[in-house]
Amino acid sequence: MTLACKTFPQKLDGQHQFRFYKDNLALGLDWNSFPELQIPAAWKEDSGSYWCEAKSMQQKVTRSPRVLIEVHRVPISNVSLKIQPPDGHLVEGEKLVLVCLVAEGTGDITFFWYKGALGLNLEVKTQRSLMAQFEIPAVTESDAEQYYCAADNSFGPRLSELVSITVKIPVSRPVLTLTALRAQVVVGDVVQLHCEARRGSPPIQYWFYHEDVTLKNSSAPSGGGVSFNLSLTAEHSGNYFCEAKNGRRVQRSEVVPLNITGPAEDRKELLTSGAIGIVGFITMAILFCCWLKRKIGRRSARDPPRNPPSPAPQESNYLNSQAPGQLQPEYENVNLVSGDKIYSLVYCVQQEQHSAVDKPPGIHTEDKDSLDIYSRLKKADLTDVDYEDAM
Repeated sequence: MTLACKTFPQKLDGQHQFRFYKDNLALGLDWNSFPELQIPAAWKEDSGSYWCEAKSMQQKVTRSPRVLIEVHRVPISNVSLKIQPPDGHLVEGEKLVLVCLVAEGTGDITFFWYKGALGLNLEVKTQRSLMAQFEIPAVTESDAEQYYCAADNSFGPRLSELVSITVKIPVSRPVLTLTALRAQVVVGDVVQLHCEARRGSPPIQYWFYHEDVTLKNSSAPSGGGVSFNLSLTAEHSGNYFCEAKNGRRVQRSEVVPLNITGPAEDRKELLTSGAIGIVGFITMAILFCCWLKRKIGRRSARDPPRNPPSPAPQESNYLNSQAPGQLQPEYENVNLVSGDKIYSLVYCVQQEQHSAVDKPPGIHTEDKDSLDIYSRLKKADLTDVDYEDAM
């Protein structure tokens, strides 16, 4: 706005000086030879009553009529909300800038920022500008919402459109677990590999590795972890790890070692061979004992004991036994085989020599000692049964 003070008739000798007033207050410091006053930008508060004075060389002062000037504000229009980054996709911890813009409007403008459709007020600023901004230094998951702004210069607030903001949570370090049916896996077993990031916005992409070689990749559209089964071969021994990604960064799990001992069939054959060896050893021990008993029994028959004869044996309570007077117990032994109790009794039977007078005439009888060894076996958990073997 330009204010001009003119004298009539106009004199070009430049002898006049001028001064401007508004509402009885002088504008400027003192008299000035320039007859115009520039107001770069007129605002509502510039409204008022203006006039000027002219002073001649003779110190004669002439005052102009008053002029009433009223400044009207331009209403606000076309309010918009711009965001940085422009796509509205942020990662947790990044800065969000909300810029509220006004296409038209004069005077002091009050800006408002709101969160959510219900309008949670975040900030209020008043300034003589067509633009203002509000910042969230580090966004969190709760900042993922819709935002809008409003501007007012006394004509009522004008609202912007809603703008959506998404905040992605980076994946945490995933955890790899290997699950099998037994603690020591062998070739042919199936192992389940499970990789899971405890925190992170979906979708999450996973990769499984064996010694830096990719085994499988899979996606979890709704978050959580993924698994797959691996049928083991001898080449699958080594270190395993997995990776997870849902944005710019990739997270890697700790290394999990896996040791494979060998085929399951080989272990079965080894166990079977060991069992056969044990049974064979027990069998050989039993045969050796039988041989030793038989050898000692024959030697005793040839060399009768020098001790006094044993008293008459008691009647045997075993089935299929000889008459009591014919059995003299010589050796006894007890063995335990494969959990069954086996009792072994060895008897030496000596037949009496008949005198010549008792012999029937015409029959020659040779003096002879015969040796019979009787072995009785009895299982403790079955009915007593005698098994005789004449040696």
